Amino acid sequence: MSARPASITLRTRSRVLAVTFSDGTQFELPFEYLRVYSPSAEVRGHGPGQETLQIGKHNVNITKVEPVGNYAVRLIFDDGHDTGLYTWSYLYELGREREKKWQRYLDRLKELGIPYPTPVPHKTGQ
Repeated sequence: MSARPASITLRTRSRVLAVTFSDGTQFELPFEYLRVYSPSAEVRGHGPGQETLQIGKHNVNITKVEPVGNYAVRLIFDDGHDTGLYTWSYLYELGREREKKWQRYLDRLKELGIPYPTPVPHKTGQ
């Protein structure tokens, strides 16, 4: 993946991170989605099967976006989570696979009998 973000905009009112890549691809990534799919070890674990399902994140906000070198950003969430580094390729993957990943998350909640309180985020910006 060689596309790099041309712009990253934090939209606090609509609670999305808008990312435009150098190849012209645009994604609007909801804060909740970014929190649920954080690349941190706290969320992903240290290997297959060690993931921690994130629940109750539908009202989470991002308070800050910090650049990390020329390859990633650190997102600071208002629930105290700040350890995931979102590389350019991972942000692109999250945008490209948003519907599939979000459905996987909702299916996992359903399997565990955990109700989801709000509608599925709508598809935008692709």
